[in-house]
Amino acid sequence: MGLRILLVDDHEVVRVGVRALIERQPGMEVVGEASTVGDAITQAEQLAPDVVVLDVRLPGGNGLQACQQIKAQRPETRVIILTSYPDEQILFDAIASGADGYVLKRVGSDDLIRALERVGRGDSMLDPAVTEKVFAKMREARQQERAHAFADLSGQDLQILARVAEGETNREIGAALQLSEKTVRNYVSIILGKLGVNSRAQAAAYAARHRIEDYL
Repeated sequence: MGLRILLVDDHEVVRVGVRALIERQPGMEVVGEASTVGDAITQAEQLAPDVVVLDVRLPGGNGLQACQQIKAQRPETRVIILTSYPDEQILFDAIASGADGYVLKRVGSDDLIRALERVGRGDSMLDPAVTEKVFAKMREARQQERAHAFADLSGQDLQILARVAEGETNREIGAALQLSEKTVRNYVSIILGKLGVNSRAQAAAYAARHRIEDYL
């Protein structure tokens, strides 16, 4: 059985063009068309397509709302967002809505067919024009997360936490940093509170996850 596709776009000329392209491909079939959010959801449920090609901007809502509804009704249906907008925030929202692919309308015909094939067999597909922006934003978010990870800790706190992460005892930490064992114990208790964890093991895991060595 071929790949059964539902086209959703409020511009008829876009649907006509994409349909003509798809129907030239062996093993692909357009089983329906829709131009609004409501029609998209209804036809996805009635026609049970393998892939829905979905515009973002639609009358009666937006394509991401339709995507979320379609995925809720039929998780096995794959959804490609086909849009004119190389916007990384829309891409993040599309992924959060359950979309399996994100392709810009300016892509070539061959690229669109490859995207349909990939998504149809269970892969994900991001348009290269927005992929680097997404990765850059993810890297920035990760850097910000790491920058805040130890924001409440003093330099002494960081030294002690690093040694806790290495498995040193309070006595060993005190000897290395010229502190009494009791002082180290108090420091450790305060550090656990600042990190919001309950044990030395959890503190060690936190330190490793956020690469404490980069802050020493």
